[in-house]
Amino acid sequence: MNNEKISTVLGAVALAALLAGCGPQQPEANLQNLTAAMNAYLATKGDLCLGKTQWPIDVPQREAGTRSRNAVQMPVLEHVGLVSASAAKVQDTKESEQPAEIAVTRYTLTEEGKKYFHTRETQGDFCAAHLTLDKVVSWEARKDEKDASAVVVTYTYKIDAAPWTGDADVQKAFPMMDRVVRGAGTMQLKQNFKRTQTGWVPEGV
Repeated sequence: MNNEKISTVLGAVALAALLAGCGPQQPEANLQNLTAAMNAYLATKGDLCLGKTQWPIDVPQREAGTRSRNAVQMPVLEHVGLVSASAAKVQDTKESEQPAEIAVTRYTLTEEGKKYFHTRETQGDFCAAHLTLDKVVSWEARKDEKDASAVVVTYTYKIDAAPWTGDADVQKAFPMMDRVVRGAGTMQLKQNFKRTQTGWVPEGV
């Protein structure tokens, strides 16, 4: 290779390096960037929901008075006017190979209750509150990562809770929900983020 070719190759390498330097920069893990990432995450994923995705909800009458989740929680939601109850009969295939007709109490969302059923993408859920960011408390590299491309953010939150979350019976029937509602401004939650060319994106959602 003569000197002219060497100079041409070196010039191309230098130009490539210069162009690379002008490209998108990897976002740093700092307060500003992670605060923006948390705000974007909570804007779409900040609903505090109760895991009741399919309606109506049928509670077999044989479960009445038991501590099964729906047997405890659905009468409470009826008490605060979010669902209505009616008697129904359904085919039960769980007890034996031959379907049998059983009596159930069928709970359906009232017009008031429908206000709290939120659809996100293809999945809906019955939700009690929405969280927004209070502040980012800290962040650290994920222990299972070899570099700083993934971090765990610790944060506190503000909450916009439905009025019925203050009912004493609701608080007893949904203790985790009550804990999160009461923890606004003090409880610390965590969220994983992965670094990309366009910013920090949440993981595990």
